[in-house]
Amino acid sequence: MKLTLQSKLSLYPLQIRQDKKHYIVEDNQSGEFFEMPKVCIDALEMIKDGKTIGEIEQSLRKVYPTEEVELIPFAEQLIDLGLVKEIDGQKVGKEKKNQSPTGLQWIPVRLGQFFFNKIASKLYLVFFLTNIFLLFSNPTLLPSYRDIFVFDSMMLNIVTYMTVSLVLIMIHEFGHILAIRAHGLPAKLDIGHRLFFVVFETDLTPAWKLSPKQRNRLYFAGMSFEQIILFFAFMITLVLTDSHLLIQGIIGIIIFDLFIKFIYQCCFYMKTDLYYVVENVTGCYNLMESGKQMLRKWLPVRKSAPSTTEVLLDNETKIVRYYSVFYLCGIILMSGLFIFYFLPQALYAISRSLNHLVTYPTSNPYFWDGIAFLTQMIVMLGLLGFAWVKNRANR
Repeated sequence: MKLTLQSKLSLYPLQIRQDKKHYIVEDNQSGEFFEMPKVCIDALEMIKDGKTIGEIEQSLRKVYPTEEVELIPFAEQLIDLGLVKEIDGQKVGKEKKNQSPTGLQWIPVRLGQFFFNKIASKLYLVFFLTNIFLLFSNPTLLPSYRDIFVFDSMMLNIVTYMTVSLVLIMIHEFGHILAIRAHGLPAKLDIGHRLFFVVFETDLTPAWKLSPKQRNRLYFAGMSFEQIILFFAFMITLVLTDSHLLIQGIIGIIIFDLFIKFIYQCCFYMKTDLYYVVENVTGCYNLMESGKQMLRKWLPVRKSAPSTTEVLLDNETKIVRYYSVFYLCGIILMSGLFIFYFLPQALYAISRSLNHLVTYPTSNPYFWDGIAFLTQMIVMLGLLGFAWVKNRANR
């Protein structure tokens, strides 16, 4: 159906909330959220009042004389977003399903509020600052790449590390779930990946119903639980004697895993919890995309097409410029993890496995432990290589 200046639109039920810089528009039927500036919100209100596209355009041009106000393209965008129900009384909207998470509502709201309130938030900050103090006052608490090698068996070390890491991931995600349940909102737990890390992800889409300050508490929730675990791990390490080798080994894995995950949170070239906090605080919800565009201008890499370049306001340009620096710092941090932790771990594990093949006969379990580990390494490297070649071919 062709739109004209005399056309009238009817919208699906929408809920509008003011955010940091602009407004968040929620489609009550689909559960989707959209960020819009004030001029768009004024247009939506006039559409609800039954005014024609032409009348709205004239009114907005008087209120916003310095902006380009074109209502027909805006109306077409609303149709594409699925927000328009009728045009001149004729139905154009399709049946929509609510995509918003509806799970985990069996978790009591009071339980979430017990862990996430004003007092608890201050306690989590105290734990974080205490952990930093402990690291500076006791440098021996810093993890070593060899901390994950508790046993002589490489495969047993892998299983142990993966088990500990999985438990810690679940605690992290449970923090997000409890934080959003504290506001009586639902959540959903998914499985995803970051680089070569398999991760669990809590869908916090309903958090857009909350204020930016409340959303920050949700993003910090997983790391808050981790700081408590890290504090007690540090305390146990400081009081344990050398007679508790197995316990020391497990605690060492916990400290190593949480340390690596915290550094990983600071890698702003990925959308980590801290990345979303920065987006939330600044009110720039396309930081990564805008930062990449700015880096393409700074660095001698492939330029983006002019049509894909996002127009930024002066204050947003400054924020994106700072973010671009942190983006590069994140890449340097991950490179440091690779050089000082991941690469030495791989070399140590390979050398130990090769030693098992040379030292032990085929009847010894350690011989087959070495075979199993090296086979796994070859398969993993092959899969990574295949994925890399495939991604390059698809570009």
